[in-house]
Amino acid sequence: NCSMVLKTLHFITRPLSDEEGNFSLAYIITIHKDLEMFVKLLRAIYMPQNIYCIHVDEKSPKDYKAAVQNIVNCFENIFISSKRENVVYAGFSRLQADINCMRDLVHSKIQWNYVINLCGQDYPIKTNKDIIQYIKSKWNGKNMTPGVVQPRHMKHRTQVSYREYVHSGMSYVYPTKNIKAKPPYNLTIYFGSAYYILTKEFVQFTLTDARAKDLLEWSRDTYSPDEHYWVTLNRLNG
Repeated sequence: NCSMVLKTLHFITRPLSDEEGNFSLAYIITIHKDLEMFVKLLRAIYMPQNIYCIHVDEKSPKDYKAAVQNIVNCFENIFISSKRENVVYAGFSRLQADINCMRDLVHSKIQWNYVINLCGQDYPIKTNKDIIQYIKSKWNGKNMTPGVVQPRHMKHRTQVSYREYVHSGMSYVYPTKNIKAKPPYNLTIYFGSAYYILTKEFVQFTLTDARAKDLLEWSRDTYSPDEHYWVTLNRLNG
């Protein structure tokens, strides 16, 4: 019962200020467990002017997927990603899940300004207005994807080829003995956080630019590629 969901969970149903109403955020939330935690997170970050893409791990139980779908059905600005991955921790599938949501978000009718990615175990310590004002104050037109040139102790992540293993409830990433080729375009690889706040223009760039596509393909068999992909692209000249 959607009216009961909105009422009992106290979802915000109108922008709390003109500033917020005129600055829409997109969220990508990747989840696989703990329905109650997901609902608490969603309620905390929900604003009717924002848009939310939920990626539900394809491995999640059917009743969990159904419960998430029932919640999503109550909102016009929340949707489940059109393509879902069997997400493996530190695997390429984790990066692909975000990209699947990005492909959906760029076609949204809501004209969002920035996208923020979260997982189901995250929780905000700032309000929607705080986040917007922080973005505007220091980062207007810029991406937040901090990192450094690939440290020596991280070299193994991109020097050999890795594979994902998914079978009967077990999933992990393991190294092979195959040595990887150097990055395309002789790119300098940076390492940083898998979490980001990105402009819509940058998202469109990553989905269409040849360098971004080739780096994505090269990253397919690396370890935890979401920790180098965004931060490396953000440091391309221009």
